[in-house]
Amino acid sequence: MKRKCFISLLAIAIILVAGFTLTTPADAGTINLRYANFPPAPTFPCVQMERWVTEVEKRTNGKVKVATFPGGTLLGAKNMFDGVAKGVADIGCFCPPYMPGRFPLMEGIDLPVEFTCATAASLTFWDLFQKYQPKSYDKVKVLTVFTCAPANIMSKVAVKNFADLKKLEIRGTGISGKYLDALGAIPVAMPMSSVPESLQKGVVKGLFSSLEVMKDFKFADLCKHITITNGPTTSFAVVMNKKKWDSLPADVKKVFTDLGREQALWTGQYEDQHVVEAIAWSKKERGVGVYHFPDAEAKQIAGKVQFMTDSYLKKTAAAGLPGQKFLDDLNALKAKYEKEYGK
Repeated sequence: MKRKCFISLLAIAIILVAGFTLTTPADAGTINLRYANFPPAPTFPCVQMERWVTEVEKRTNGKVKVATFPGGTLLGAKNMFDGVAKGVADIGCFCPPYMPGRFPLMEGIDLPVEFTCATAASLTFWDLFQKYQPKSYDKVKVLTVFTCAPANIMSKVAVKNFADLKKLEIRGTGISGKYLDALGAIPVAMPMSSVPESLQKGVVKGLFSSLEVMKDFKFADLCKHITITNGPTTSFAVVMNKKKWDSLPADVKKVFTDLGREQALWTGQYEDQHVVEAIAWSKKERGVGVYHFPDAEAKQIAGKVQFMTDSYLKKTAAAGLPGQKFLDDLNALKAKYEKEYGK
């Protein structure tokens, strides 16, 4: 009886091993990756993430599968870069301006150079990165880069000139905060998630950001006025863990590489169209007004914010970095892409 039981168990074991052997190669051939992002899922950095994932899975015929983690569920905004470098996530989308000083040369892309659209800014960023290959990114593999649309003022009260803006509390951080201060406003630093309550309580009277948030975050319910300034853009980079990149087969690496510039262009165009839709929705559905500074004041803005460029040049020179050459290239690329894609 014991011998029959042993033979039966042995037969079952052989069948299980055989079945496992038959299915393992297919499973082992799939490359599973984790892609972390910090904004909420509906926002454009996460929309571009999902588009990239779809394209990767399609172009690799399912060889690569990517699980996405939006909204800071795997890594947050400020630990994204280092988290990817350490392998907490295989891929991550991060915002370099959230880490001032870490990427000194590439900070030039976020200066107030008056881009009119995200497409021109994103392609300029991509070309500059390809040319300069900054050492500050050596811990990771950069897959693509892009920017949001230029920042503009969204406010509870109409801002039609500098006098209207003077001493007005506006949410703005980093370079955006310095920009607002130069124009006479009072910048208030806070995460975007705190803005709705702060607007309701009167802690701030507006915010300074790309305009898709009027619809995405429903700020049009609180801010009935938009003032176009074409302020600084905010840069983003999608980075991959170096060891994970090195482990990929050549055909997968080619798919990722081929998507680099294409993704920068796609994201810029998506963001620009999304901004157009958000403005139209805000005007039609929420009665939002759109204004511009008088020409004479608009022409003064460049001079008022020049100190930021001067500071950048001083810092890059002290670090032995080609800041002036970088800005010369930036302005040339900006002119090229603004002619092709600008408003």
